[in-house]
Amino acid sequence: MLQKIAFFILFLSSFWVSAQNEQLAFNYIDAGEYEKAATILEEVYTKNKHLYLDKLLYCYQQLQQYDKALKFINELKPKNNNPTLLVEEGYVYQLQKRQSEADKKYQEALNEIDKNANFAYNLGSVFERKVLLEWALKAYEKGQKLNPNLNFDYQIAMIQGQLGNLELMLNKLLDYGFNTPDGTPMVQNQLTRFLMDDTDGSFAATIRKNLLLRTQKSQDVYWNQFLSWFFVQQKEYGKAFVQEKAVYKRNPETIYNIIILGKLAIEENQHEDAKTIFQFILDNSTDPQLHLEAYDFLLSSRIENALPNEYQEIYNSLNNVLGKYHQNPYLTKIVLLTARFEAFYLNNSEAAKKRLNDYLNNTLNIREQSKVKMELADIMVYDEKFNQAILYYAQVEDNLKNDVLAHEASLKLAKANFYKKDFDWTLQQVKVLKQSPSLLIANDAIEMFLLIQDNSAEDSLRVALQAYSTADLKSYQNKKEEALQLFLAILQKHKGESIEEGTLFKVGKIYEEKDDFNKALTYYQNILDNHKDGIYKDEALFFSAEIYRKHLLDNEKAKALYEKVVLEHPDSLYYTESRKQYRMLRGDSTI
Repeated sequence: MLQKIAFFILFLSSFWVSAQNEQLAFNYIDAGEYEKAATILEEVYTKNKHLYLDKLLYCYQQLQQYDKALKFINELKPKNNNPTLLVEEGYVYQLQKRQSEADKKYQEALNEIDKNANFAYNLGSVFERKVLLEWALKAYEKGQKLNPNLNFDYQIAMIQGQLGNLELMLNKLLDYGFNTPDGTPMVQNQLTRFLMDDTDGSFAATIRKNLLLRTQKSQDVYWNQFLSWFFVQQKEYGKAFVQEKAVYKRNPETIYNIIILGKLAIEENQHEDAKTIFQFILDNSTDPQLHLEAYDFLLSSRIENALPNEYQEIYNSLNNVLGKYHQNPYLTKIVLLTARFEAFYLNNSEAAKKRLNDYLNNTLNIREQSKVKMELADIMVYDEKFNQAILYYAQVEDNLKNDVLAHEASLKLAKANFYKKDFDWTLQQVKVLKQSPSLLIANDAIEMFLLIQDNSAEDSLRVALQAYSTADLKSYQNKKEEALQLFLAILQKHKGESIEEGTLFKVGKIYEEKDDFNKALTYYQNILDNHKDGIYKDEALFFSAEIYRKHLLDNEKAKALYEKVVLEHPDSLYYTESRKQYRMLRGDSTI
């Protein structure tokens, strides 16, 4: 028994030493120390004639030991029925600049495919690794021709791409995706990579043309789905929707793809396309949950752009939805939207609070309860009942620790203290929130921290800061005109003080919301001219660019401003959107 154990230990020890040596050889190869690697691999080869032949041969080639490499290949040939050795032999000749002899060996290797078409894959792979792309192409094409069951469309496509034949690559990739549906994500990933480098939009145009042709020639929904994917990459959600509708007509279960498309359109601020998509869902789906998602977006959009004379009609629509789906478990979003509308637009906070408290009596999960309590707290702030609001925000923090919603509650709690004019306590809260994983929350926390810190150092009585807090609360309460007058008064009384920059930005935003775009630009420009080292410079640049692009239709001015955000503010919250818009205005068709 002891002998068996000793033998087993000895075996494991020798195996471990062997594995260690082999790893050392690989490390030497990675470091370019081929002579040391070859010494170890030769020792391994003497013990096992089938291990690491390719790596040992690679070392000989790198060491320019061509005679040794050829001798090694000739030793291997009788023992291996493997035509890749012909490629290796030819490659040694090529390294010696004996190209005609190399080509002869490469051709011999290709001839072996006539005997067995399955050789095509290994030969093509070896040719590719040695960047002999034309030979690799011949190997794959020959194998596929001899045995149509072999599918090398993907490999052929990638080689054509490397050779710069992008249209040939595209057609092969599309063929591969259609014939191998599981490979479609891989195809789309490759196309995305090429689209990212498509600065002049020519490749995007080629994809569009090819997909449209295939959609017209074939009735298979695969091409509609692929075309939808392409339009999503181009941020053309309306066109993607046309394709998804065609798919839906043949398979109604795909309506969930349309929901996703609608949400993508919202994220990209393409609200008109989103409205069309969500209206389609209302008209074609019988799923109450989908209906409620659609109503939430459509009614939110109406509220965002509504005039006071439209409020009653919107309120009626909200109540109609609540009445129609009153027992639906997915009603929370509409309840919250209605309560917010009652408080912030109809100035009926008591009705809003009653609605929310009544809804809390339903069976809700902890997340839904937290959202309702968050809305209640927001309305308490609207009523200037700050202590009650703080209690609700604190409950959300406790119930959803480390959740994004908890971080949002923490920021709102800090703002409630700010409106309460408890600046020292607010400062402590936002100091922690500066480290929030949410960039939006961290950005707001940093701005509030600097606002309080800078103005406290300059004015021990914090007179300007108190005036700013009062004006900001009016803005929060949706009392825009009152807020505007209070902010303008701060600019008159505290000109040149630290409070000026933040106030200029607030005034600019209010004028922008009032559609007085030229006045908004004046205040943003004041920031750019007089507060060049301030914290609102990137925002002034970005929102000025947005006004020029969306409302004044001056793309040249917009492009110059987006470019400044990209070049001067790489850490800005608005960097990604600025980069996207800059590239589009510059003429790039892919982002």
